[in-house]
Amino acid sequence: MKTIWLDVDPVSLFPNCLQGHDDATAIMLALNLPNIHLLGISTTHGNASSYHTALNAARCVLAFGGAQLGIQVYPGASQPLLLPAKHDPEIHGPDGLGGVEGLPSADNLAVLAMIARDEEGGIIRALDGMSQHVKQIWKKGAGNKVTVVSCGPMTNLALFVSVYPELVDAIEQFVFMGGGVGLGNRSAVAEFNILCDPHAAQIVLNAPVPAVMIPINVTHTAIVTRQIHRRLLSPGELSILPENPLPKASTNLRHTLSTLISFFADSYKSTFGFNDGPPLHDALTIAYVAHPELFTKTMRYRVDVELSGVHTIGETVVDVWDYRKCDEGSWGRDGKNCIVAQALDVDKFFEIFLDCIARCDTKSSLNK
Repeated sequence: MKTIWLDVDPVSLFPNCLQGHDDATAIMLALNLPNIHLLGISTTHGNASSYHTALNAARCVLAFGGAQLGIQVYPGASQPLLLPAKHDPEIHGPDGLGGVEGLPSADNLAVLAMIARDEEGGIIRALDGMSQHVKQIWKKGAGNKVTVVSCGPMTNLALFVSVYPELVDAIEQFVFMGGGVGLGNRSAVAEFNILCDPHAAQIVLNAPVPAVMIPINVTHTAIVTRQIHRRLLSPGELSILPENPLPKASTNLRHTLSTLISFFADSYKSTFGFNDGPPLHDALTIAYVAHPELFTKTMRYRVDVELSGVHTIGETVVDVWDYRKCDEGSWGRDGKNCIVAQALDVDKFFEIFLDCIARCDTKSSLNK
């Protein structure tokens, strides 16, 4: 059993819509995989404003069974450490969860109850929530370490390691979806999550804790093909002819997930030319924690973030040829600081993903 804290940036708040689509699938996995113990969820700027991301995360938690587990959402950083905030309406919609149907509305009282509050009714912010939960589970070394998973800009994580250095020993690893090896998706060389707050990413990589990078080189292989979409909608669907219409969703949860996938598919086709389906970026972070064996090739490298290049800011510089002299044994500022995933067993990942949807079907509030 892995104990995790999840930091996300899900977005979009039109009526019956959502954006931050792959964040939603990460939340669903974190709530429903049997070997994951989720402590809480913090939100940050990224795909949309911090206001939207917190409400969208709360909508997902409620929809995917988090209320039964007592999971709460802790709003976090509203902007990067130094740079102006960036949002991504092209991919996720103005409020972050564009095109998603069936989720509870943002003003639903049950959704608002998912936002963590203190005894006086004030919102508990991400740093306070993270520190409280980590202290409780760590017990000054007598308890368990926590894996911190990031699916967005790493501003909250950078603030955590800076404000609470005494809790760094309580962190087992940082697992983040972000970066690329010689590849970008929001500039020629930079991936969106890292580009949003490159300074925060470097602070996290400098922390004396193992880091695991799930780059877009790998996430772009986790494609929700039409056949996988069929099985998502209807587990018993046997048709393999791509021209056949998609079946009707067998549950409300599956309909909601299908609309999420469909919006994301259209965005990725028009923006990046993905014709076979959209990639599930963020879900792979939770998959790595729960089933690291899915990642069939990982290598430990020195990774740094370009912070000042006119054309290259936000690039994750992976030192594959060991040009930089560093401590082979240590992590962080002076060591080989990052495990970089390089390949995924795609078929096994989607079997786990679809099985998790079946598990979520039994407790989702959308099906009641």
